[in-house]
Amino acid sequence: MNTISVMIPTYRRPQDLARCLKALEQQTRKPEQVVVVVRDTDHDTWAFLKDYHPQAFKLEAATVTVPGVVAAMNIGLDTTTGDIIAITDDDAAPHADWLARIETHFLSDSRIGGVGGRDLVYVGNKLIYQSVSEVVGKLQWYGRVIGNHHTGKGTAREVDVLKGVNMAYRRSAIAELRFDERMLGTGAQVHFELAFSLRVRGRGWKLIYDPLINVDHYPAQRFDEDQRNNFNHLAWKNAVHNETLALLEYLPPLRLVVFMLWATLVGTRTAFGLLQLLRFLPKEKTLAWQKWLASMQGRTQAWQTWLSRQSFVSSEKAQQAS
Repeated sequence: MNTISVMIPTYRRPQDLARCLKALEQQTRKPEQVVVVVRDTDHDTWAFLKDYHPQAFKLEAATVTVPGVVAAMNIGLDTTTGDIIAITDDDAAPHADWLARIETHFLSDSRIGGVGGRDLVYVGNKLIYQSVSEVVGKLQWYGRVIGNHHTGKGTAREVDVLKGVNMAYRRSAIAELRFDERMLGTGAQVHFELAFSLRVRGRGWKLIYDPLINVDHYPAQRFDEDQRNNFNHLAWKNAVHNETLALLEYLPPLRLVVFMLWATLVGTRTAFGLLQLLRFLPKEKTLAWQKWLASMQGRTQAWQTWLSRQSFVSSEKAQQAS
């Protein structure tokens, strides 16, 4: 019989966390363990947890002293004990059948290493993003990443990428894996789950996306440079760096060359290449130039980060051979 641990990184959002934990208490398949990872300086959350005593599961609080979601996730991995590790955000509320559906997929195929689903995004009580998407969580051959986890429809299918607010992993699939501490940012560290998903895929495991595995997502305030819909040069550069680094680590050499050419000449609306700059320049003017500059800086910095790692690995191999 599988055991399930749920991991929730949180920071200064005790009201959101309370809603999330209440949703976990209402699960039809109760978790054996829930781990909340809390920053050492987050006094409001510690005060909330001191008086919170759930009946449905064992609750543990783990302390993280380093800013950023990656450090919190790694502390969570060290603290969880379940055969399945389900992960969500403090500003999400999993539906009552969330864990039951996740477990069903893992039991159906021993080659499945990760399972995720849809996050229904709300502003207040209003559901936004009414559109639906057939293509979800895919990495195209030349390096373009398609998310759309929040608008997916259809049947469960194999994907390349899961989304951090709604994902779960088989412990044996992620043995000795860590979330990449080279991800930049002091809070959200955008694309950390891309890097992790691709590493699991690189080990030969299947990742499954099922649109019926749902969490309600109420995007809450962030306490770092990344303020979601407002442009911030550092946050934009960090996001592009993180995405680029994840792809540099995963893509084989030929696809890597194609990716770098495509990223420089074309890009996307969240990581400008030359074509995207020309596309948005008439409307956004100076802002388009700022986005392009931040994108190029992020790409360049990721390349430097990747080359530094490659040099370190080569040096270690040389020492072992001597």
